[in-house]
Parts: sequence; structure tokens; C-alpha cells
Amino acid sequence: MTTVLEVKDLKAYYGQTQALHGVSFELLEGGITTLLGANGAGKTTTLRAICNMVRTEGDVVFQGRSIRGQATESIVRLGFAHVPEGRGTFTTLTVDENLRIAAYTRSDKAAVKRDLDMVFEYFPRLRERIQQQAGTLSGGEQQMLAISRALMLGPRVMLLDEPSFGLAPLIVQEIFRIMRRINTEAKCSMLLVEQNAALALDLADHAYVLETGRVVMSGPSDVVKNDENIRKSYLGY
Repeated sequence: MTTVLEVKDLKAYYGQTQALHGVSFELLEGGITTLLGANGAGKTTTLRAICNMVRTEGDVVFQGRSIRGQATESIVRLGFAHVPEGRGTFTTLTVDENLRIAAYTRSDKAAVKRDLDMVFEYFPRLRERIQQQAGTLSGGEQQMLAISRALMLGPRVMLLDEPSFGLAPLIVQEIFRIMRRINTEAKCSMLLVEQNAALALDLADHAYVLETGRVVMSGPSDVVKNDENIRKSYLGY
């Protein structure tokens, strides 16, 4: 596997407050990497920093080229899709309108139609609710819509922030199963931030553990999962 995304000595700031202190990691082409850590560890900030949504130092390299300093919309056009915590759907618009807005800048209409069909294959419930306002969907359906909207961008890399947040366990299992399908079938690399460490480690190939804005451990997911400190701190056994 080749490296699709490399983060080098990334620092991030909110005003004068430094949130990341030299974070470095890589994401392999077609792989799933998870960032683990307690609340406030810097996981969400890392995703925002990659998309240049906060002030940063260090470097972010995508497919061998630095993207640091580029506008967020330019980074999206390169092939990044960010699924934020809280879903971020347009609640007053329909499911159909949410999906079509995501594909607005794409000129290949045949590819857009193909991706729309792909989304409804992954999430048939959304087809049933295509003319329903997004704000009236259940939490699980809104999360499905958020992931689908990201897919309509035709991404190379998906940045997923807490996709299980606030959802019932059975819905979470369904969504994570579909995320695995998307990774395999759509050849989409994923960087996953997730409080449910057991779920994240089962899905991901590689894991990085953050504490107070620093990487304190990394390795293949099965190795991290079996580390005693990780089990005690994040897995509860």
C-alpha cells in the first residue's frame, strides 16, 4: 500500500491556545486509520487542521504534495470529505436536496447519477425518505445521510468524526458494517475519530492514540487492541 495522506509535526491553535503539539501520522491508500483518545485529546482538531479550518503549523501531504495553507474548499476539491460530529446536514432541505448540493460542483453527471445509485444501495432507507426533510429523520438516518452526502463528493479520503455518537447500538453496527463496504468497494481511504475504541479498532487497520495533543502510541489495530494500558483505559477490561 502507498501512503495517501501524511501529517507531519502538525500543530494547531485556537487563538493563543495550542491544541496540537507536533502530531505526525500517515494514512495508507485504501486503508482505515483511527485516532483514539479521551475528550480534549485533539482528535477533532486534527481533522479540522487537515482541512485548514484552524490555524496550523507543520505539514499535510496528500498524494505526495503539500496541501498546507490551501483553502478548505480547495482541499475538498482535491478529494477530501469531512463528516463532522453532529452530522451537519441541512435540516430544512430534503434528503434529495442534501445529496445533490454535495455534488453541485461535479461536471460529470453520469458519475453523479452512478454515485447516487451507489448511495441508495448502501442506505436504501434514504431512498424511501428521499423527499423527507433531513431534520425529521431519526438520528441514525441523519448519520446515514451525512456519510452519503460525503460520498457524493466522490472523495479519495473520508474524515469521519464520531459517527456512532448518540446512536443505538444496532444502528451503530449497521453503519460501521456499511462503512467497511464503502472502504472496500468505493476504494475510499478513511480517517476515523471515534470514542468507542472497541468499534474503531475492529474497523481500522491502524491506530494512533492521542493525549493532550500528542501521539503517545501507534501501531496496527490488533496490536493496539491487545496493549494492556489501552485495554484498561479505553476498552474497559
